[in-house]
Amino acid sequence: MSFIKEINRRRTFGIISHPDAGKTTLTEKLLLFGGAIQEAGAVKSNKIKKGATSDFMEIERQRGISVATSVLAFEYDGIKINILDTPGHKDFAEDTFRTLTAVDSVIVVIDVAKGVEEQTEKLVEVCRMRNIPMIVFINKLDREGKDAFDLLDEVEQKLGLRVTPLSFPIGMGYDFKGIYNIWENNINLFSGNSRKDIEETIEVNDITSSDLNTLIGDKAANTLRDEIELVKGIYPKFNKEQYLNGDLQPVFFGSALNNFGVRELLDCFVEIAPKPRPKQSEERLIKPEEDKFTGFVFKIHANMDPNHRNRLAFVKIVSGEFKRNTPYLHVRHNKKLKFSSPNAFFAEKKEIVDISYPGDIVGLQDTGNFKIGDTLTEGEIINYKGVPSFSPEHFRYINNADPMKAKQLYKGIDQLMDEGVAQLFTLDYNGRKVIGTVGALQYEVIQYRLEHEYGAKCTYENLNVHKACWVQTDNEKSEEFKEFLRVKQRYLARDKQNQLVFLADSMFSLQMTQQKYPSITFHMTSEFE
Repeated sequence: MSFIKEINRRRTFGIISHPDAGKTTLTEKLLLFGGAIQEAGAVKSNKIKKGATSDFMEIERQRGISVATSVLAFEYDGIKINILDTPGHKDFAEDTFRTLTAVDSVIVVIDVAKGVEEQTEKLVEVCRMRNIPMIVFINKLDREGKDAFDLLDEVEQKLGLRVTPLSFPIGMGYDFKGIYNIWENNINLFSGNSRKDIEETIEVNDITSSDLNTLIGDKAANTLRDEIELVKGIYPKFNKEQYLNGDLQPVFFGSALNNFGVRELLDCFVEIAPKPRPKQSEERLIKPEEDKFTGFVFKIHANMDPNHRNRLAFVKIVSGEFKRNTPYLHVRHNKKLKFSSPNAFFAEKKEIVDISYPGDIVGLQDTGNFKIGDTLTEGEIINYKGVPSFSPEHFRYINNADPMKAKQLYKGIDQLMDEGVAQLFTLDYNGRKVIGTVGALQYEVIQYRLEHEYGAKCTYENLNVHKACWVQTDNEKSEEFKEFLRVKQRYLARDKQNQLVFLADSMFSLQMTQQKYPSITFHMTSEFE
């Protein structure tokens, strides 16, 4: 198969939503159609014994939430699909934002009962900034929820999207009869039996025919006819160009847990979703068809296998072919590296691949060479931008609880910080370590992983800090800067890259400091020029 053909059959997308709208369950069901797993497991549900394949960290299984982004791949109808399942919990949003730099399109999952929630709004905003094409999937139709038209309005207003439904529910919750597929003109009847692997569909070419009444009863049939007429009257017709430019978002309805409406979503997705797209680097725009390989690291995950200390760097391939055992240039270190066992993923099962194409995600064994945002090329100097490091909002001192295990603790903190779970600051005047995170749940994850993966115990102490700001000045020798260092020495720290950071204890003190030292700039992210 030629190189171009391989690119054209790749689809890489992320699934985003508020916690508990059903992302991981939808991911599992998609894999079921791809024949990748025999029996899908929901995150929380006592009926199904098998845990979800895409949650493989111990803590995810206990809590029933996803903590880290996982990468899954499968084949469907000759199309190779790569899914990035992201955590919805806002404490892990940073991981999700980074993942969005690596996808070509997105599926937004919305819970029918709760509608649009705040986390969804934030994530969709990021997608709109980057013009990522989106498909909306409204989930959990087998439960009582909001009216379909109200939901569509809410999606338009709160998320600022232009929607067009490509399938429509017949009834809802207790009266849920099935789904009318506008995209393919057929009806899928709901049996309420989730053990059946894949539902049958019934072709309905003419919605006015009396066959409809025999299928779903007179009342439901008449309501459906009115609703479909309304849908065709109000909403714009689906247009692939507009969808690819991010100006129009198709909507599907279904119930992921009961495997209902998922196949319609997948069939339509395979047909309309974008192929791997060109990506902007600082130097130039890079197209997937170029023959020279380029790619960037968007995530690092330590200890995928608890028995071995190992780290995997997840690399998204932007252009060219990535071959095993070929030396590639690590741009930031300016040295050649070669990889003898690049991995392709299927949740926690990994296979070694000899060759990967644009749109694919490979996992590279990493001994500490990579940082998030690093670029690999065949020799050209290219830097991909846009993998930000946010200013943390929670700060705590970290203390060693077991003096015998100091070495393990430092090693553990070091590796977890490289993974981008949180940021480490060292205070200038007494050398104490402070951990800053975007969400409070991360402290538990860090404590848990330190104990289980590194055998080190830690305790936390609260620290009153409002924001961490990176300090930049034009003239380090100036009196003003020296005075700043002297007056504020108790509030100064260094991050892992040894950049100077000012820990402001309140919004007020930050403003006062900015007024008092005008020649010093304070940045909210670590990526300043």
